[in-house]
Amino acid sequence: MRFNDLDTRLRVYETAYDFCVPPEQYIVVRLDGKGFTRLTKEIWQFEAPFDIRFRDLMVETTAHLMQCGFNIIYGYTQSDEISLLFHLKDDSFNRKTRKIISILAAEASAKFSILHGQMATFDARICILPNAKIVEDYFRWRHEDAHRNALNAHCYWMLRKEGETIKKATHQVKGLNRQEKHDLLFSRDINFNELPSWQKRGTGLYWQEVEKVGFNPKTKQPTVSTRRKIFKDYELALGDEYSQFIKKQFL
Repeated sequence: MRFNDLDTRLRVYETAYDFCVPPEQYIVVRLDGKGFTRLTKEIWQFEAPFDIRFRDLMVETTAHLMQCGFNIIYGYTQSDEISLLFHLKDDSFNRKTRKIISILAAEASAKFSILHGQMATFDARICILPNAKIVEDYFRWRHEDAHRNALNAHCYWMLRKEGETIKKATHQVKGLNRQEKHDLLFSRDINFNELPSWQKRGTGLYWQEVEKVGFNPKTKQPTVSTRRKIFKDYELALGDEYSQFIKKQFL
């Protein structure tokens, strides 16, 4: 059978389930490290509950994803996850979901693995959000999740380091409300509110314009040009202020 005949007949099976995100819909992609809970503690042996080395790997991976061919205007990372907000007008690959997901998962896996020197894998899912308010709420959700997870993690690992078993530490933390968790940490001279912001709120990455001073050898005059650079924000606002930041900065 001739190639053209085969191509015409079989191409449809490859593209039959293609879905393209409609115009005027916001795209957010969330990536998660596959098996990172076990890897970070048992194999890679990062410090628990937080390790600045792991944070930096995630931040640099996020920065890479913002520069790998899509028009991504905001990246947010906390724990082993990354959320990416696309520009509303981005039409890369005709907004095909399979292309977006597969490329970003592959790029994240490759970049993290190269930086870390050990193999790591990310999965990806796409969120199609109908309006700016839902986008604002999405990032508020991940922001609040970071805060909740940080409080639980500090309580859990404090108990584990004191000799509690996995089962007992998990059960004890699960039975406490938020204030009781704060009190538990405070009883060991740990003020949760004074812990580094990036642990409690995650890290945001976004583009900023910066001036670069140069020199024109022909005119013998200094020159000033403007370039875009990714800013890594380790001191994100909290609560409603963070929601306003998302709304004003990106929407």
